[in-house]
Amino acid sequence: MSAPTQVLFDAPGPRARRNNVIMSVVSVLVLLGIIAFIVWKFYDAGQLEPNRWSPFTYTGIQQVLLRGMGATLSVAAVATLLALAVGLVFALLRLAPTRAISLPSTIVLEVFRGVPVLLLIFATFMIFGNRIGPFWSVVIGLTLYNGMVIAEIIRAGILAVPKGQREAAMAIGLRSSQTMGLVLLPQALRAMMPTLIAQVVVLLKDSALGFMVTYQDLLYQVNAIGRQYNNLLPTFIVGALLYIAINMIVAAFAQWLERRLQSKTAGGSGPAKATD
Repeated sequence: MSAPTQVLFDAPGPRARRNNVIMSVVSVLVLLGIIAFIVWKFYDAGQLEPNRWSPFTYTGIQQVLLRGMGATLSVAAVATLLALAVGLVFALLRLAPTRAISLPSTIVLEVFRGVPVLLLIFATFMIFGNRIGPFWSVVIGLTLYNGMVIAEIIRAGILAVPKGQREAAMAIGLRSSQTMGLVLLPQALRAMMPTLIAQVVVLLKDSALGFMVTYQDLLYQVNAIGRQYNNLLPTFIVGALLYIAINMIVAAFAQWLERRLQSKTAGGSGPAKATD
């Protein structure tokens, strides 16, 4: 006799399907109505006039926006690499069995994680800005804050690995460092990858705060173009679309990386081949 099949949900009947269709149509109509209202308000305020959007067809304006995107991606890439390194170091320090090591690292982590990232960027610029410039002021501020958040993500991922994995690694003679690097971290990385990618996206958006310390990123260029041509709203709309495009690229890369890690795991978890 076959095992009974567990039903997770009831299939919708004719009335439920009809209600779902009605709700879907109503939702689409409401969304279209909101979009139409926003477009009408833009038109009524004169924001859809051709002279407000024509500057974006200029080659010079396009090059300025591209330079701003490059500056945003540069500061985000450097800060991401440094934040990952700082996060890994502080996660391992917090997991140290010696309280003389874990307690000071915990205090430092809580201090920098509790300070707003804008304040960290601004304080770094005010203290060291003349020597390191706005680029590294933004990088250091983003690294200090996001590095501490990433440290907690990594620590939680390592603690989520079953204790039996550590015990098995120690039983076959691996040292603590080998157990961490060969057994615990690879498993924790796959589990915490979505959260890490989400934090990288947050870091990318926080890089726009470099505008406050005159770092010429995308937001800085968007604001300059909007004030020069007196079309702030259209320019900020274009800037928002560019930020969305950057985030979509990061999300696509994250999905590719996650699929690659899963394929490696699936390929390495199969039965071992017989050898002579």
